[in-house]
Amino acid sequence: MLVLGIETSCDETSAALVSGGDVLSNIIASQVDLHAKYGGVVPEIAARKHVEAIGYVVEEALDASSKSLSEVEGVAVTSKYGLVGPLVIGVAAAKALAYAFQVPITGIHHIEGHIFAGMLSNPQMPFPHLCLTVSGGHTMLVYVKGPCRYEVLGQTLDDAAGEAFDKIAKFLGLGFPGGPVIDRLARQGDRAAFDFPRPLKGRKNPDFSFSGLKTSVVNRFKGRERSGMPLADIVASFQEAVVDHLVSKTLQAASQRQVAHISVTGGVAINSRLREVFTEECARGRYRVYFTMPSLCGDNAAMIAAAGAARIGLGDVAGMDLNVDPSGQLESL
Repeated sequence: MLVLGIETSCDETSAALVSGGDVLSNIIASQVDLHAKYGGVVPEIAARKHVEAIGYVVEEALDASSKSLSEVEGVAVTSKYGLVGPLVIGVAAAKALAYAFQVPITGIHHIEGHIFAGMLSNPQMPFPHLCLTVSGGHTMLVYVKGPCRYEVLGQTLDDAAGEAFDKIAKFLGLGFPGGPVIDRLARQGDRAAFDFPRPLKGRKNPDFSFSGLKTSVVNRFKGRERSGMPLADIVASFQEAVVDHLVSKTLQAASQRQVAHISVTGGVAINSRLREVFTEECARGRYRVYFTMPSLCGDNAAMIAAAGAARIGLGDVAGMDLNVDPSGQLESL
């Protein structure tokens, strides 16, 4: 099935064509430079830019795949879990295309898209497996029983991991987005220079928390001149605490569920230290870890199209009354 995917949940306008697990095109128009001066995504600005870009992005995705709209057999769009304005733009475009070409349409939860990004990157990944999906907007641990069958085991109680990276980078004057710059700078620093707290340590529940860790860093260096701070050591120690928290909670859940296979996906999954520690710890504990390819870690429409193909194949088709649900729950079929 040739599926057109559309993703506009935050600040990337993306369209992709996927067929039988093969990504034929995956076009992403980023707004990161536009939002950088604000230190974060401004929802109204993001929505306006989606309006400007969506038509061109869909056209480019078709051109890159050498396909036409008349060949598309289904449309999948992110309709749940994201910023309401941006979601509305994507859903409106998807419904217009599905109606015009009389093909089925399905709405996709943003987290389900990231789960499928891991499976697109690793077609051999078995079921069941645990999926840690971690980015600037979410941190969630999902037990994936099978295609479109999920159980949410844990999620962040406050900030997402990527959000914490962004806030610490902003506090230290390192720019936006914070994840990539912290990852680069941390390689020059001492990971043991500062003993920042590990959130929820000792608790058996697989939830996450980053607000207290972020506050600990801010309180320790608040009021100090940036020029006098050991920035590389600070971010290396902070990153180590974040990585330790993510890995330990995931492996704890894997042990409790007796699951041997772990998928790591989402924008923060590209972090080099996270990948390094997961690889080391999984080898030590005899787990198999699967990383999403870098091009599919961030928000993209290929993952939405892949999830859409599975949903449509299982009969989950929406009508023209498909609406957005910014805080919708991840649902199983």
